[in-house]
Amino acid sequence: MGSKFADTKRAARWKTFQYDFPERSLAGKVVAVAGGSGGLGAALVALLAAEGAKIICGYRANRERAELLQRAMLQQFEAKIELVEGDIADAAVHHAYLAAVEKFGSPLTAAAIFPGDPARVKWEELDAATLESSLRANLVGPLLLARALGDSMESAGAGALVLLGTMQALAPFEGSVAYAAPKAALVHTARILAKQWKKVRVNCVAPGATEAGMAESSIASGKYDRFIESGAIPRFGRPEDVARAVRFFLDPDVYATGQVLLLDGGLTLRRDSV
Repeated sequence: MGSKFADTKRAARWKTFQYDFPERSLAGKVVAVAGGSGGLGAALVALLAAEGAKIICGYRANRERAELLQRAMLQQFEAKIELVEGDIADAAVHHAYLAAVEKFGSPLTAAAIFPGDPARVKWEELDAATLESSLRANLVGPLLLARALGDSMESAGAGALVLLGTMQALAPFEGSVAYAAPKAALVHTARILAKQWKKVRVNCVAPGATEAGMAESSIASGKYDRFIESGAIPRFGRPEDVARAVRFFLDPDVYATGQVLLLDGGLTLRRDSV
């Protein structure tokens, strides 16, 4: 007796080298991007807008920048974007995201959660307040919003969720404990959620030194030039790199969950030789 789950029709097509590579699989689908107006999130919003997705773009407080992105996406791609403002650790903001989904009249298909804080604090200045602030921004907020959006997708029967980590969560960098520890917990959270939910896939993208987002000022100052000069990395990361990686995991039919994609150009692998 053969497998009752095997797709014999697809198997027959494969024997004649016919394959299915769907394009624009998120066109017309509702996708939420928390932190979508930020340096990295905006690139994902643009990629999704070009594809024709229905986008919910979250931002913390800079409404001017969010509206600028909204107008740019309408002009470039005729994309209409719903904006949601506020701290993603707050329950009222979770309700606002779900209300924005209802406005589109379709279930949420996928979500990416970008917000965080670099928590640049000297070791000798660490105290409970700074650690708690980093935990709220880098773990508590993303986790609570993930719960709200993930539970919604689980109830709807399918979905994809991507959390944004960092290379510092996967490899030890001196002086980064305030930022790296909560992000490391977020990476493990992604794995737990991937196991806990049965219909929602959860993955994590961990960027390295990228020219937009939290590393932007450090790169502009020349602080990281040594990584290129030494050959540790061929170039700095770009927001497009992160957008493409996140978009891969958001695909409705991608065959991956509970995974972490390190997107650092090889920096954590070679940094000790710098």
